Amino acid sequence: QVQLVESGGGLVQPGGSLRLSCAASGLTFSLYGVNWYRQSPGKERELVASTSRSGGTYYADSAKGRFSISRDNAKATVYLQMNSLKPEDTAVYYCNAVKELGGTGMYWGQGTQVTVSS
Repeated sequence: QVQLVESGGGLVQPGGSLRLSCAASGLTFSLYGVNWYRQSPGKERELVASTSRSGGTYYADSAKGRFSISRDNAKATVYLQMNSLKPEDTAVYYCNAVKELGGTGMYWGQGTQVTVSS
């Protein structure tokens, strides 16, 4: 079955960095675009960054200049490098894979907690 497993979350001080990973299995990864979303208590889930199957990228305004999304199709993994972290980046981060070619399919990971605090 399809699995998306996030890792790399944790507690970091303001100004610090984290790299999140989303490892996929059970699907043809190169056919999927992958998104990173986040959700903090009392707020709606919001899109942070995306990478298409062709490698195009999108960033929310809150992520521009600080976050970088990349993918390694050979490892079926997408990364989210987060720099200059702020307390408002505290959230559960989820990866989401959406099939872009050859049919439909959408999958979510279980999430990884990122806490930015001194």
